[in-house]
Amino acid sequence: MQHVRRRQVTALLAGALLTAGVALAAPASAASTTLVTNARWGGHCTYDRLVIDLQGAAPPVTVTPVSELVYDGSGKPVPLPGRYFLEIRLHPAAAHDSAGHNVYVGPALQQIDLPKLKGIAKTGDFEGYVTFGAAFDTPPTYNTSVLHAPERFVLDFPHPATC
Repeated sequence: MQHVRRRQVTALLAGALLTAGVALAAPASAASTTLVTNARWGGHCTYDRLVIDLQGAAPPVTVTPVSELVYDGSGKPVPLPGRYFLEIRLHPAAAHDSAGHNVYVGPALQQIDLPKLKGIAKTGDFEGYVTFGAAFDTPPTYNTSVLHAPERFVLDFPHPATC
């Protein structure tokens, strides 16, 4: 009987420690989530640039060619001009703070008239993913980089010289 009682106490203690560990880990994880605060662009003589401003360390980013841009969650098409599109997905990241307030001040949807880049849209901010779409008239080539102080993710789209 004492052996059974010892197992019950051990199981209860293990459960309590596990619960405490999860409770302690949650705020640290939420506090370390990178915030996406802005998206901006510029045209240069030999490339167009898209910059995503970050608060916190740059998270992993995937850039994927897609046949069309859709809003995360709804699946509705994004009304940007262009025939070619890139989906830019940052994870883990958020465009809102831990209280649910929006921290992203950039455009939700913007047509752009640069040699390569024709538009951008913030297409999602859900469950640790922030997603953007970029539109082009011709198949895009691109280079990515992360710049520091302040933190930002950069995509450069080369094109023939315009200056």
